[in-house]
Amino acid sequence: MDEHYFSSAPMALYGFVLLMAAFTYFILQARIIKTHEKNSIFAKAIGKEVKRKISPPIYIIAIFSCLWSGGVAAILYITIAFIWLIPDKRIEVIVNE
Repeated sequence: MDEHYFSSAPMALYGFVLLMAAFTYFILQARIIKTHEKNSIFAKAIGKEVKRKISPPIYIIAIFSCLWSGGVAAILYITIAFIWLIPDKRIEVIVNE
């Protein structure tokens, strides 16, 4: 991306890699919950994880936005990265109860 100044193909490929990482995270989390009981502490702590649910659609939007502007896709990728940087206190709260 550095030498091509946000050209469409590298940005779309980067988005695809991010999308696959999001799906892998979803599968991993589902498998971990499946190995525990449905009412386990971990399952309660995960609950309705908004970040996990909004990331794939935004990645898909960003991949398709590469057709018009790689810069828009970059902004969407950075936005999701910042969303994931916000700490999630749910597990800590459930464990301390």
